[in-house]
Amino acid sequence: MEIFLDTANVDDIKRFARIGIIEGVTTNPALIAKEGRNFMHVVEEICTIIDGPVSAEVISTDADKMIQEGRMIAGIHENIVVKIPAIPAGFEAVYTLAQERIKTNLTIIYTSNQALLGAKVGATYVSPFVGRLDATSTNGADLIKEISQIYNNYDFKTKILAASMRNVVYAKHAALAGAHVATIPPEVLDEMMKSELTDLGLAGFLKDWETLPEEKRQYFAH
Repeated sequence: MEIFLDTANVDDIKRFARIGIIEGVTTNPALIAKEGRNFMHVVEEICTIIDGPVSAEVISTDADKMIQEGRMIAGIHENIVVKIPAIPAGFEAVYTLAQERIKTNLTIIYTSNQALLGAKVGATYVSPFVGRLDATSTNGADLIKEISQIYNNYDFKTKILAASMRNVVYAKHAALAGAHVATIPPEVLDEMMKSELTDLGLAGFLKDWETLPEEKRQYFAH
């Protein structure tokens, strides 16, 4: 499963890019607004940091305007993926942009029917909102499994991008359910690297190491 970082904070993107565990970035209007910077400048900078898909979202709800915005956003960099909401006008916009070979991410998906239609109109990715589904007592992992089965049935090339990863459990369930990609916030990705048992184990190893006489602990001596 590929991991995208769900943020518009360039410092976090640089940090995780150095670690080597992210393949792309997703943003949305709320994340851009949180940074308080110019939209174009933020997206351009992100594209210089990560050599992979960078999702940037339209803000219109009219098909023609979404198409215009999509073309403009796609022109920022070859790695841009245009995020478009899964509303009726959004399907039309995705279809038109796909015909122009512009990569798209049909987002805010809550049903397998939306994902099916997204694949049919040529979306590069569909983004089921796993965390928000679970918050309404609907199993987000089950939705990923449904979409995966539909795509396998008909050999669709659209990728499932699990979104709304609110905690490490959602990320694990997305991977188990077969999502091609999960977009994960920095704080959750930080938690995925941690375990209290790992910390305890390391503390024990280092404590035992300290029992060795100083002259025999010249591990890094030159």
